[in-house]
Amino acid sequence: MNWSDVAMVASSVFLVLGSLLTLIAAIGVTRFPDLLARMHAATKPQVLGLVLMMAGLALALGTSQVTWKLTLVVLFQLITAPVSAHMVGRAGYRTGKVRSDLLVVDELTDDLRAAREDADR
Repeated sequence: MNWSDVAMVASSVFLVLGSLLTLIAAIGVTRFPDLLARMHAATKPQVLGLVLMMAGLALALGTSQVTWKLTLVVLFQLITAPVSAHMVGRAGYRTGKVRSDLLVVDELTDDLRAAREDADR
């Protein structure tokens, strides 16, 4: 067994695992009850699934030119996914799309109340 065989097996495993995580994320987005749970399902397994798929693709293609481009895709995803999820969560919370009965800790209500009191002064 040479290096190309090992790379193809690892590539196949990474691609299958990445696809499964992306499928799990899609199922979570459709099945979870509220915005915050759906947002969690859309960011956590989806990002790891993308990382695994890009690693599998980099191993399968095996060129450094493509590997650098795939690394940039992964870095941009790792940078933008938490920021976009945070902004969607805050917007959903402020517009009343979050079920408060499912929250264990609600620090944002205290922060919003303090900000309104500061604005009224």
